[in-house]
This record gives sequence, C-alpha cells and structure tokens, in this order.
Amino acid sequence: MYSECNMKTMNKIMLRVMTVALIGGAIILVVGCKETNGQENNGPKEVKSTELIRTSQSWDGVDLPDYLQGRPELVAVKYEFPAGQKLGWHHHPVMNYGILVQGELTIIGQDGKEKVVHEGEAVVEMVNTIHHGENRGDKPVILYMFYLSQDGLPLAVQHPEIPLD
Repeated sequence: MYSECNMKTMNKIMLRVMTVALIGGAIILVVGCKETNGQENNGPKEVKSTELIRTSQSWDGVDLPDYLQGRPELVAVKYEFPAGQKLGWHHHPVMNYGILVQGELTIIGQDGKEKVVHEGEAVVEMVNTIHHGENRGDKPVILYMFYLSQDGLPLAVQHPEIPLD
C-alpha cells in the first residue's frame, strides 16, 4: 500500500505526464495541420474514382459467358513478363480481367487478331479461346489479373502442342 504522501506525489507526476502528453499531442496536431495546409496546392485531397472498364465482352468483342454455378473463388495474380518474353498458347476456362501497370503487352488470338494493352489500361481476357501474350517492348510488363473462378478450376490451360512463331 502507498502512503498518503506517496499517493499525492504520484498524482502530481501523473498530472504532469498527462499535461505533457496533451501539449505534445496538440503540437503534433497543429504541425500536422500546417503541413497538410501547406500541401493543399500539390494535388487532390479527396478520394478519386476512375472507372477503367465496364463491359460484357472480352477484348475481341465476344460476349462473356454466364457466371459459373456454385461458390465462387476470386483470385488475383501479379504477372511479370521480361522484355521480349512470349507466353505460350493457352485458354482461360474462367472469366478474368486485369490492369497493366507497366510496359506494353500484345495479346494474339489463334485467329491472328491482336490487342495491344498499354500502361494504365484494363483488359478483359478471352474465355475458352486459345491465345497467347508477348512483351514486344524494351521494359518488363507488370500485369495484375483478377479471376472469377471456383475451387479446383485452373486459371489457364496450356496448349504446348501449338508452336509459337
């Protein structure tokens, strides 16, 4: 047990600590407000929303299939393609779309139709149609893809029997 004298001393110390904490918090708040106010002309201070794509078709103009029946599995994948890299022929059994954040990617359908996706653009991939991708640029491609799948379904089915040109 603390004596009455010790309790008074501890109360004084706690009061000082709380005062210092309050003053320190106020200083941080004021400095933070000044820094924020000083940056007002450097860009927007509100959340900005830009719709990149809204479609019911893949990039080649083909209608997307109906949603799968059953419990969905959403998958996000980051792909990195070195300059000059070609991805083999494949098809996707599930719907997917993505955002190209770096570089330039050329997608080629088996029918020869091509789509060049530029940095910052969104793309909706073909479903159940054989195609492949190429990085024809001089810097790596970074692509984020989002798949609407189900447990156990592959995101892509490879076709190694089809030679790349």
